[in-house]
Amino acid sequence: MDKFPITISGHAALEAEFMRLQQVERPRIIEAIAEARSHGDLSENAEYHSAKEAQSHNEGRIAELEDKLQRAEVIDVSKLSGATIKFGATVTLIDEDTEAKKIFQIVGESEADVKSGRVSITSPTARALIGKKVGDSVEVNTPGGGKSYEILKVAYV
Repeated sequence: MDKFPITISGHAALEAEFMRLQQVERPRIIEAIAEARSHGDLSENAEYHSAKEAQSHNEGRIAELEDKLQRAEVIDVSKLSGATIKFGATVTLIDEDTEAKKIFQIVGESEADVKSGRVSITSPTARALIGKKVGDSVEVNTPGGGKSYEILKVAYV
């Protein structure tokens, strides 16, 4: 049972989704199944089959979230510091080809969102950055091709 890193906010989001699925969605789906059962013949009852499928998806997601919450290693990024890039670091980079500035925070897999600048610890970008310092140049092999960045700043916020 491998632990995986996650920020406090990422863990809170997983817990909130877990609670919503258990306390709101599960009772709503059970009610929908009961309502569909009351309509009679279950073999041709589309509402019943739809509700049972929703129940299956909901229970699967609940089990997945429960597993993730048990294996999560919650890390308080605000208590981290240092010049070396590690989990939780917010890194300012400059693209050596286009001179475009990019800012990424290295987070857990379940909380990654590239559009908001949050990259997974397992992504090619994060793997290339881990262990580097300000002033270092890094080569990142992405699905879109290789990129060269210079590290301008490392912060933990």
